[in-house]
This record gives sequence, structure tokens and C-alpha cells, in this order.
Amino acid sequence: MGDTARWEGALRAVPDVLRADLWPGRRDPLPRHRYLGRLAHGHVVLFCVVVGVWNANLYESSVQPVTGAVSLLVVVQSAASVLALVRPAAALWVSVAALTLLAALTSSVFGAAWPWSAPGIALHTLVLLLLALRVRPAASVAALGASLLTGFGVAVPHHVPGPHTLAQGAVAFALAVVLGTSLRATRVSRSRLVEQEELTAGERARRALLEERGRIARELHDVVAHHMSVISIQAQVAPHLVADPSPELRENLAGIRQNAVDALTELRRVLGVLRGDGDPGDAAAGVRHAPQPTLDRLDELLANVRAAGLDVTAGTRGTPRPLSPGTELSAYRIVQEALSNAVRHAPGARVSVSVHHHPAGLTVRVANTAASRPAGRVPAGPAGPAGPAGVAGEPGHGLLGMRERTAMLGGELAVGPTSDGGWEVTAVLPADAPGPGPASTKDGS
Repeated sequence: MGDTARWEGALRAVPDVLRADLWPGRRDPLPRHRYLGRLAHGHVVLFCVVVGVWNANLYESSVQPVTGAVSLLVVVQSAASVLALVRPAAALWVSVAALTLLAALTSSVFGAAWPWSAPGIALHTLVLLLLALRVRPAASVAALGASLLTGFGVAVPHHVPGPHTLAQGAVAFALAVVLGTSLRATRVSRSRLVEQEELTAGERARRALLEERGRIARELHDVVAHHMSVISIQAQVAPHLVADPSPELRENLAGIRQNAVDALTELRRVLGVLRGDGDPGDAAAGVRHAPQPTLDRLDELLANVRAAGLDVTAGTRGTPRPLSPGTELSAYRIVQEALSNAVRHAPGARVSVSVHHHPAGLTVRVANTAASRPAGRVPAGPAGPAGPAGVAGEPGHGLLGMRERTAMLGGELAVGPTSDGGWEVTAVLPADAPGPGPASTKDGS
């Protein structure tokens, strides 16, 4: 039933296709070749000139006397083939009219050039080929039918004895339509494939972005939940720290505690949605529920990386100052991801990690030298303080995750190659992250 409806819909669309593709005013220039440029256009013009001269000489030798109308139609047919480079539909109708009038004017002679001459067949074959390259198959078939009628419509009433050029012309026209339609289908398929690949790449990038933001949100949940828990406990303990608290104070503190408990409940629900793609019973889910790391655990991360065979040196400058948990977590994850990239893409390289505490915030720099051996597949280490993937860190999206974490805090991230062939990652994180603003709505977040 579905196939029948589809065929009926296709048949109903044929008149619209013919009107759109075979309308004489339709302009559809033949595009330039990627490598040859306009060279193909020049060859078409040269071919039309040479075959046009051949066509004129053939009519002079086979049709006597040659009238001015025949000579004019020969020129018009050659010009139609050149016109097909820009307006293929108009060129088709001009060439069809020229074929019909030539056959009618020479019907009393029945020479070797009747109803179609060999050069006339070549010129019209070129028109059909250029048309089929740029219109839909239904229009190409209709053009083929109109072309065949120019010969059969004139030859059949005259009952020409012996062989003539109808069969040769019909074969040539059909081959041109088949070839042009096939080439067009191949070009359309490639164009659609390129479009689909671009869409797929865009969707893949967007999915990676959303996955990374979801991972960051899961980690920040623990930070927010900790603060809400502290608020709830303080609100519960506060009445016991005051002698004879008033009923209003007790009511307000009870309301604060209840709001904190409700917020924790909603946070757990949101976290359940964010973690819905994993099995809570698997090892990865268990690691996700572990406390989120801070810069205090940076030595453990470096120890794991050294155990994997990477030469890492670390240094700290400035006086450490209290930072927000989100900044601490982001700094740790940026170092972890940079080290993970070094392990995967620069085996045997020397890596330096620098943490600079300054009044405005924190600067983290991770730089590695060029790899000393070809990069290969790095086996995942056992789960540890560095994350569920051990040495390589938690499964993230590299630079994408670093940029998201830095942008979330209102910081700056600079990445790029070094002069010695290595790679460097520098993140500047402010001490106090900005509140939500217009920038937080970027990409629909």
C-alpha cells in the first residue's frame, strides 16, 4: 500500500518536474571543473564549430540545391549546442526545432543526411548530454522522447525505402541520456553524502559538548550538595546555640533547613537524570559517587602518571589561598586531562606541571616536549585517585572539556605547540567565578 501511494505521488509530481526543468527560461550554467576550470567549456565550443562546418559541408554534398534556410538551420543547431552550456532547456527546444525543420525541408531529397545527418546527431547528442547532467531523470526522458519524435514524425509519413539515420540517432540520443543521468545521480549522491557527513560531524561535536557539560555537572553536584548539607546542619544546630530562642527564630531556621533539604532532594533527582546512561552497580558509577578531587590530591595524580612511565616534574609558586571548590576541581581536571593527552599522544616525552597562586586566582600550566617514539594505544590503568581510567584520567573530550571548565569559571585557556615540537596547556582561573549571565545561554545551555 505504501509503495503504491509513493508511486502515485511520484507520477503526480512529473508535470511539475517537466515544467520546472524544461522551461526555456531556466538558466543553469555548467559549473567550472575543479581542476580544469573552463577548459571543458572551450572544448565544447570548439567541437560545435568543427561539427557545424562538417554538417554544412554534408548538406551541400547531399542536398541540392542548398537553400538559405537549410544553411541557417545548420548554424542554429550548432549555436544551440553552445547555448546548452548556460541554458540547457532552451538549447533543447532550439535543437529540436532545428532537427524538425531540417528534416521537413529535405524530405523531398531523401539523401544521406535525412532525416538526421551524422553531425546533426552528434550536436543534438551533446545537447541531451548537457541537459541530462543538470535536470532530473523524468525531464531527461521527456527530452529524449521529444527528440525521437522529430525524426519519426517526419520519416514515417514518407515511407522511406531502405535504411536511414533514425536508428543510429535513437541509439546515440538514448546513450547520452543514460550517461548524463548516471553522472548526475553520482554527483547528487556525492553531494548528499558530503552534506550528511557535515551534519554527522556537527551532531557528533554537539553530542560531545553535551556529554562533557553533563560530566562537569555531575562533578559539580557533589560540591553544591556539600554546601547545602552544611547549610542544613547549621540551621538545625543554630537554635541550640542561643539561649531561649524566639519562636520566630526557630521558625525561620526550620524553614532554612527545610529549604536546604528540599534542594538536596532536587539535586539528587537531577543527578539521577545526568547519570541515567550508566548502571549504578557498575564500577564507573561507584567511582562517580566518590568525593571530587582538589589540588591537594595533585601529588597522587602525578605519582600515578610517573608509575605509567611518564617523566613528570612539578612546581608550585606563590602562596596558596582558599579557592572555591569549583575552581579547585576544574584546576585538577585540567591538569589530569593534559597529562592524559601527553600519555596518549607524546610517549616518552618530558612533562612539566606548574601551579601558580596569585591574588587574582590560579594559573595552571602543563607542557610536554616532543614524543621520543611513535604514539600508540595506551592501556587503561586501574582505577585510582586519578580517576576511573587510572593514568589516563576520566574519559573526557580533551580540549573541549578544558575549554568548558575554563569558560564556566570565566577564565582563559591557551593551548598550542611549543618551539621544541611539544605541546602546552595554560589555564588562568579566577579566584571567584562570575555569576550566571548572558554568556551562560550559549549553545542553548
